[in-house]
Amino acid sequence: MKIRVGFGYDVHQLVEGRALWMGGIKIDHRLGLLGHSDADVLLHAICDALLGAANMRDIGYHFPDTSAETDGMDSKIILRDTIKLIATKGYKLGNIDATICAERPKMNPHIPAMKKCMAEIIGCDIDDISIKATTTERLGFTGREEGIAAYATVLIEKAD
Repeated sequence: MKIRVGFGYDVHQLVEGRALWMGGIKIDHRLGLLGHSDADVLLHAICDALLGAANMRDIGYHFPDTSAETDGMDSKIILRDTIKLIATKGYKLGNIDATICAERPKMNPHIPAMKKCMAEIIGCDIDDISIKATTTERLGFTGREEGIAAYATVLIEKAD
């Protein structure tokens, strides 16, 4: 068995008039994330990590923000298609370890629903997905609630 590791990072600005999508679920909040798609930073970071681990470039290459096809796209579709893309090279998910960095809203209450949603899309065990949430103690753009960031590390496996 061959294993590879990938790392992903994404950030989007918080704005009024947009829904807040995180880990494939909609979270009730007065602000949402600005982006070409639904701007789900967690799923975007995970997709970048998966693509990087498989040496398949990045999310912007496969789902460009200049394309009408990806305008307003649900990031659950991006995750599903990313899993299909890495499978073309014989890879499947081993596990995900991700961190959401946001001052508000509090993410911890939503983590079980995020994990369930992602496991269903990926077709993996819920225990293969670890999601953590943190703040920056009111420092930087996330601390000022100007945006949300997400980091992800993934392990993918390929049967030889």
